[in-house]
Amino acid sequence: MDCHSRQNTVESPDIGKLVFLLLAFISIPLVLGESNWPGWRGPRGDGSSLDMNAPLKWNLELNLVWKNKIPGRGHASPIVWQNSVFIVTAIEESRERILLCIDRETGKTVWRETILTSPLEEMHWRNSYASSTPVTDGNRIYVTFLDKDRMYVAAYDFEGRKVWEKRPGPFSSIHGYSSNPVLWKDTVIINGDHDGDSYIISLKKDTGETVWKIDRPNRTRSYCTPIIRNIDGRDQLMLSGNMCVASYDPDSGSRQWIMDGPTEQFVASMVYNGTYLFMTCGWPERFMLGIDPRGSGNVTNTHEVWRVFRDASYVPSPVAIDNFFLVVSDKGKASCIDGASGEVYWNEKIGREHGASSVSLQGHACFISDTGDMTVIKPGKSIEIVATNKLNEQVQASPAIANGQWFIRGSEHLYCIGQKR
Repeated sequence: MDCHSRQNTVESPDIGKLVFLLLAFISIPLVLGESNWPGWRGPRGDGSSLDMNAPLKWNLELNLVWKNKIPGRGHASPIVWQNSVFIVTAIEESRERILLCIDRETGKTVWRETILTSPLEEMHWRNSYASSTPVTDGNRIYVTFLDKDRMYVAAYDFEGRKVWEKRPGPFSSIHGYSSNPVLWKDTVIINGDHDGDSYIISLKKDTGETVWKIDRPNRTRSYCTPIIRNIDGRDQLMLSGNMCVASYDPDSGSRQWIMDGPTEQFVASMVYNGTYLFMTCGWPERFMLGIDPRGSGNVTNTHEVWRVFRDASYVPSPVAIDNFFLVVSDKGKASCIDGASGEVYWNEKIGREHGASSVSLQGHACFISDTGDMTVIKPGKSIEIVATNKLNEQVQASPAIANGQWFIRGSEHLYCIGQKR
């Protein structure tokens, strides 16, 4: 029987089954992508999770999947890619900066690599020697530390082998180092704001070679991680810091707009709700801003939408949920603000000091305090606390969420909380 005859003998497939399989196939990349938490503040860099299975209410007795004792100390967040969890730490006695790979099913350490051995830098008491969260594209993990007076960036494969390392520029700050790398197309981008000739640099992911390096306008430290959004057809890499808020073309580094000030130093990352850019700052003045990101040139006097002087955060990054902007101050005062008008719906004390950045899950804002108490709040015109979860360990790192599970770094352990797979 020839091929033509054989094809004629095959029964017609069920159209419904074909449509189902096609839709399932199309949906696979979305499911896989949302099952990962690839870098600082997750897939979108804003703390938002689309996970529908991770519990809003949990306790360690019922929901602990595993915990792994992490050597050394660090404030970097865990990142997750499929069955691997990566985290960096510093062994202060030996001056080592280390990358760990942990099996997400069992919590067992798969491998441990010393990335760098270097003198311990001067830093603020709330910082650590491993505060920069790595980022991964599923092929490599990109890490950054301070090596004496130079920024250090390296790429490792999933087997723990170093692919490349670079020292792309100087870095000096009495508060220490904490620059989270972000990925854009085939590049990795790092903010080099410091007390010197500040810069932002883009490196090739494959080789570490410089794609572009731009000067920043002032010689002032900041620790803000850029977010990248396409707004009205224009790609924008946006960040606050260095005594300004600015937008750059992530392909070329060319500046698109800038807002002078509004204060000197920044730590918290910005968020975007599809209409406005929101930020909280800083030092010496603390306040929150709504910004229209559709400008060009200097927009200082034209694109500020609102300004709120009440319990802004310096360190914890905020979240945007629909038209609500939610933030918790370093002292534990939470606020819910109307994103369009800046109206403060409520401003309430929810706990003690907060340093970790917030996340949003299933339409709720989740704030975790330095003492490991997580407050879960439903946004609205009045405060509604739906859960208070306790880790019973100090927390400085921001949580990660992937595939129905929380990954929370405490002062001594990495916890996996949620559904047992």
